Amino acid sequence: MPNLSTTYMGLKLRSPLVVSANPLSQKLENILAMEDAGAGAVVLFSLFEEQIRQETATTEQVYQSTTNTSAEASDFFPDPVDYAIGSGKYLEIIRHAKERTDIPIIASLNGVTPEGWTDYARDIEQAGADALEINVYFIPADVSLTSADVEKRYTDIVKMIRSSIKIPIAVKMNPYFSSVGNMSQQLHAAGADALVLFNRFYQPDFDINELVVLPNREFSAPAEIRLPLLWIAVLFGRVPVSLAATTGIHGARELIKYLLAGADVGMSASALLQHGIPWIKDILADLELYMRDMPFKSIDEFKGSMSQLHIPDPTAYERNNYIQILENTKWGRQAGSRQ
Repeated sequence: MPNLSTTYMGLKLRSPLVVSANPLSQKLENILAMEDAGAGAVVLFSLFEEQIRQETATTEQVYQSTTNTSAEASDFFPDPVDYAIGSGKYLEIIRHAKERTDIPIIASLNGVTPEGWTDYARDIEQAGADALEINVYFIPADVSLTSADVEKRYTDIVKMIRSSIKIPIAVKMNPYFSSVGNMSQQLHAAGADALVLFNRFYQPDFDINELVVLPNREFSAPAEIRLPLLWIAVLFGRVPVSLAATTGIHGARELIKYLLAGADVGMSASALLQHGIPWIKDILADLELYMRDMPFKSIDEFKGSMSQLHIPDPTAYERNNYIQILENTKWGRQAGSRQ
């Protein structure tokens, strides 16, 4: 039987399929089901600093308005400082998940302020999380910002968190840096143990009749693996970090391609939201079939074999392949016109 185990930022995983951050992990029974289905690890839904601060402010407002009406009313409300609704529930899920499961539980944090990043990171570590995924959701809409400003924002966040906690840190990158390779090196130097490629930023839509901006949330598609596949294949063996792919995995085919490129793990959420948690079993079963057919005895035996470092023609990831695509397209059009 093929060995599906892998290592992700020093954590031993029984399979390379990791559940990425999504609402399903808000319930402990779903996390248990993910483990039963064969997931190597679970990244919890993201903890957003803005939500915590808004909930805390609302609780403080209710507390003040109620206690001002009656001195005895304060007995019915806990101290608002101790009543951290969002973070408290999140930390409780981490503790319960660690008590009930044997797979790594990775927290996901989306902060805003320096103290938000560091304080919540410490709380997450103390709650027992095996690692922390930093979800830096930052769109540089200020046109005066330079690329160096944007990069520094990311590295400063990693440095702050690295100085605050000891558990492994993964950074969920976006593909919009002018040099993804150099940025990867900077994040590693700042203290990142893993890079997750790539974050899918919110992209608005318009209602052309009501003239309002709409939140547009769509599931990923298998075709979206192309960009992270490229960069994982380029980064493998060149930047000493774990690599995770987090876009477009709807079946074993996409997961296998990511592993061949050099990913330690592939992360999936859209497929589980569409097909259910048991879909994990189907993906892993098909991965086993592939490994038997090839044959490969372990993930390490073929991981990175299609990376830029290991293929006979490394230019396949660069300009030469682009020219070849254009040539094939041109000849295809000419052949079609003669028929």
